Amino acid sequence: MFERRIPEWLRHAPAPSVHGFALLAGLEGVTRGMLISVFPIALYEALGSASAVSEVYFYIGLASLAVGLLVPYLNRFIPRRWLYALGASLFALGCALAIVLGPHGIVPALALNAMATVITFVCFNAYVLDYIKRIELGRSETLRMVYSALGWTGGPLIGISLYTWWQPAPFILSGASALTMMAIFFYMRLGNGKLITRARRASPNPLAFLARFAAQPRLIAGFSFAVIRSCGWWAYVVYLPIYAVQNGLSDQLGGLLLSITNATLFASPLILKLMQMSSVRFAVRTGFMAAALLFALGGLLESFPPLALAALFLASVFLITLDVCAGLPFLMAVKPSERTEMSAVYSSYRDVSGILTPGLSWAVLLVAPVSGIFLLTSGAFICAWIISSTLHPRLGARRLVPAE
Repeated sequence: MFERRIPEWLRHAPAPSVHGFALLAGLEGVTRGMLISVFPIALYEALGSASAVSEVYFYIGLASLAVGLLVPYLNRFIPRRWLYALGASLFALGCALAIVLGPHGIVPALALNAMATVITFVCFNAYVLDYIKRIELGRSETLRMVYSALGWTGGPLIGISLYTWWQPAPFILSGASALTMMAIFFYMRLGNGKLITRARRASPNPLAFLARFAAQPRLIAGFSFAVIRSCGWWAYVVYLPIYAVQNGLSDQLGGLLLSITNATLFASPLILKLMQMSSVRFAVRTGFMAAALLFALGGLLESFPPLALAALFLASVFLITLDVCAGLPFLMAVKPSERTEMSAVYSSYRDVSGILTPGLSWAVLLVAPVSGIFLLTSGAFICAWIISSTLHPRLGARRLVPAE
């Protein structure tokens, strides 16, 4: 009789690797990148005014912020693997609503997409902190950016082109990508992460860990970098197309520039090499100062739209640089026993910036043109540059001896 053996990949889960996490990030990039240029146009067509679109984004930002802060509390009752699967399912469900309901499903589709983003982001970062060594975080972030480059580079232009051809098309592709992402996740068999020794008493409510976050200045600094960087992306992705249209340029110019900008993601390994030759501190400070100067130039060149757009496009290259390195100060400061909780705090930077940027931009537009938003963004980058002076000069460098 022949002995039947269980396949090796069923008896032993594949070891989680940097490349495996990068693949998950790449599929998420396709899922979200396909719709990033579709949602604003679809919302405008469904609601009929830019102010209504801003209001929808504002309230969805509040909702997704609340969901992100609740994830650690939900993780006490729902295993992390099922939370991640729930997030991936919400991506697909939102696409299904947009396909079936058409214009009436755009708002709930955007809401589900935002909640899915924050849920998967919290779980993904917790898994990365569980399985990737601290010294490998820089390489992990770089590979994540490279794998995401395809979705974020081709997604905006392909998505809006497909939407003008057949409105359900980008939602079908995005939903299929989300389901593929969930299948790869289950194949990796990450489970609920590594077992970490926890405090004897659990947090009594989902906001209790905010006090521990507020007591750690390094985490506050890292979080502020993420928020300000994300505000810069809001200004570039949302208000640059509006500025172009107001000055008689193509309404597709914003999506085209975004796709070209995201192609810079392929240069992430080079950015990492340059960062390793200097330090995380130098890379973060350089990125924020260069972005501040170029956004200020874009705001001051209001009367010369082509030059202003060129300056903003160059600024976006430094936003990519900050995407590679500006998250490391937070990730490197997280304690092992607080991975899930602090991942939830970190993930909220998207929602905080999604609330701050539309709100402050609305106030600016009461007294100034769109170029005033670029000047405000420049000021925020200068604040981040000042805060980054507190980072340790050798942050992220390989240590020859164990730290005391």
